[in-house]
Amino acid sequence: MLLIPAIDLKDGHCVRLKQGDMDQSTTFGEDPAAMARSWVDKGARRLHLVDLNGAFAGKPKNEAAIRKILLEVGSEIDVQLGGGIRDLDTIERYLDDGLSFIIIGTAAVKNPGFLRDACTAFGGHIIVGLDAKDGKVATDGWSKLTGHEVVDLAKKFEDYGVEGVIYTDIGRDGMLSGINIEATVKLAQALTIPVIASGGLSNIADIERLCAVQSEGIDGVICGRAIYSGDLDFALAQARADVLNGHL
Repeated sequence: MLLIPAIDLKDGHCVRLKQGDMDQSTTFGEDPAAMARSWVDKGARRLHLVDLNGAFAGKPKNEAAIRKILLEVGSEIDVQLGGGIRDLDTIERYLDDGLSFIIIGTAAVKNPGFLRDACTAFGGHIIVGLDAKDGKVATDGWSKLTGHEVVDLAKKFEDYGVEGVIYTDIGRDGMLSGINIEATVKLAQALTIPVIASGGLSNIADIERLCAVQSEGIDGVICGRAIYSGDLDFALAQARADVLNGHL
């Protein structure tokens, strides 16, 4: 089980939002590259970056901070990024900068042809991010609920050739209320590609519950507010996951 620290970027700083609300942000660091280094030093094997301004603007807004992070840790671990990625040129530029995976969210739902083109052009580098509430997909920084069922859409995107799915339960994200294990397992069982859980991770018990169902196809979990607030000790949690999943 890969524990993946999230670095959410707003105006060049590291922040956390409550339930995707840009007006409810807490700043955790002024220097994103130093933050990236600290997570790698604590044992992170992948990082999850979100360009929050970009997600709301529909185009990249934190490229300088992203490049600094890649210069700091990009040669050591995989780094994935989502937020505001709406065209192939942006994907190419980010991959050239050293990103390992590009996460396409809203654009995948609104413009599936773009996702298909991205998978064709950049096979092996595209992850789809699906945000959902009560099994229905949400878009536009969570501001709009669609009628799409998560499982149906994920299966379609699997056929396009995406590398995996990041599944966020937006009713729980940033609330430390526990991962929605049942919904995540249901999605993973319907797919052959890996699922990364996200939204609501609160403590080591969540990690242990996820490790128990890893064999269903859940490869990792995004770690957000809990590792910044101190509710979860990242290094200890990754070590525990490695023991539970037989890596050590």
